[in-house]
Amino acid sequence: MPQIALASDDGNVVCERCLLAETPLARLRGLLGRSDLPAGEGLLLRPAGSIHTAFMRFPIDAVFLDRADRVLKVAHELPPWRMAGCRGARAVLELPAGEAAKQGLRAGVSLTQVWHTVPRAARTGRSAPEPS
Repeated sequence: MPQIALASDDGNVVCERCLLAETPLARLRGLLGRSDLPAGEGLLLRPAGSIHTAFMRFPIDAVFLDRADRVLKVAHELPPWRMAGCRGARAVLELPAGEAAKQGLRAGVSLTQVWHTVPRAARTGRSAPEPS
């Protein structure tokens, strides 16, 4: 899955290792199967205007973004088995619980992409080697 880093409009990096979930399968999988989301990591679901935390094992912060990656709403510490959405949202950034407040994310803050990486298999057009 490709990764980016996201910074707020004051230049503060708010997500160092943000995985991009831009395909239907990647969005469907989301954070399922993970036991936690470490500090500095996140998942950007695009396009998305709502999320659910069914089958998840830990709470998250959900940051709803508009077309220009400006924060519309933050659902803080969303526990498992909940839903959240925001009218007008085009993307949702999922962060570890408490991270949005720690990073000062609130309505009106703009996010920008700092850098972008593509997994090796996607760059070469070959499939990744099978684990032995």
